Amino acid sequence: METRHQENEEYIFYVGIDWATEQHQCCVMTTTGKVVGNRSVEHSGAGVSAMLGWVRALTGAEPSKIAVAIETPRGPVVEACLEHKHPVFAVNPKQLDRFRDRHSVAGAKDDDRDAFVLADSLRTDQQCFQRVKSDGPEILRIRELSRMEADFTENMQRAVNQLYQLLLRYYPQILQLSKNPDEPWLWALLKLAPIPQLGAKLSLARLQKLLKAHGIRRWKAEQIRDILAAPPLPLTPGSQEAISERVLLLLPQLHLLQMQGKQVAKRLQTLLDKMLIPDPKKPESTEHRDVAVLLSSPGVGRIIAATMLAEASQPLAKRDYHALRVYGGVAPVTRKSGKTKQVLIRYSCNQRVRNALYHWARVAVQQEDRTKNHYARLRQRGHSHGRALRGVADRLLAMLMAMLKKGTPYDASLRAPTSTDAQAA
Repeated sequence: METRHQENEEYIFYVGIDWATEQHQCCVMTTTGKVVGNRSVEHSGAGVSAMLGWVRALTGAEPSKIAVAIETPRGPVVEACLEHKHPVFAVNPKQLDRFRDRHSVAGAKDDDRDAFVLADSLRTDQQCFQRVKSDGPEILRIRELSRMEADFTENMQRAVNQLYQLLLRYYPQILQLSKNPDEPWLWALLKLAPIPQLGAKLSLARLQKLLKAHGIRRWKAEQIRDILAAPPLPLTPGSQEAISERVLLLLPQLHLLQMQGKQVAKRLQTLLDKMLIPDPKKPESTEHRDVAVLLSSPGVGRIIAATMLAEASQPLAKRDYHALRVYGGVAPVTRKSGKTKQVLIRYSCNQRVRNALYHWARVAVQQEDRTKNHYARLRQRGHSHGRALRGVADRLLAMLMAMLKKGTPYDASLRAPTSTDAQAA
């Protein structure tokens, strides 16, 4: 999404769409606030097309003069409006709730009222809305793959946690080999010996073959044999068999999640590599150059670059440093009243971008001396680890914006030394 406009653009009609999973409510009003149409349509290709056709027939105006207000910045309704050349504006649901209080202090809420509030608020307070722009096909694909990779990672960790709890109940010897049972060789070991009694009977040759097949060198077969030979937990009859059956059913799920995660990561890396090559058909496009600049930054890898491109494509395209630091939760929130002043962490932000900035700053501190020194200075001032990393991320964002504006990749020699750097030298 774009940042907020400082000046309102002139439109003839304003359309408010209260979107839902099954029915969308649409309200059309003039610049004077007069409602000229109200309609409910089903969520389908025919329904959305009929709604857009109805708006054009009702207003008789050019699509560029009919502004659309909606809560979400993405989705089929938004894409359909953009495809028909309508200016689309999105608003935060919390902001819409404040606009709703103008018309009903009692807190009344229904679909008709929300559609009306959206259209009326866009008419009077366009500066509070964000103009939505469609992203290119490559950014759309990066967004889907990036979110899918994050989902696979979350599901994988959830399944590993389940396996950990199950092993803790009846087979804690396995957890001595790895505190986090997320390694395929441990799954293969569990498949060979799903209960402690079978593990104690495994031969050295069988264990050596397993370690060699998975390239494990930190453990020797003799060590694993001694660990598995430990006395098992004294459980009631049938408990081991019941829990081990659940473990064996969980193992294929772990293998599948790992395989699918690798496939998504490979596709995402291939797409990013492809975007490193400029498109001769679109020489004016900056997306390909932005990928190269992003990946050249210290601490940025596939996951962070993909997340930034997917979740903050418009602030990056506009080189909007202030919008990006707010969107990623780096900018603090100041509360001041009378003699009281508080500077607090910003919780209302895009959590995916927040996580990406956190890990970007964390890895950059490990890889670059200047960033590490900056982090150390923030810690010396009494900042917590998280607060110091947000400060590091803020500086990295400012550096990234300068690099994007110049179109040059990262070069440590081009960074001007600060006074503290000079003193340290």
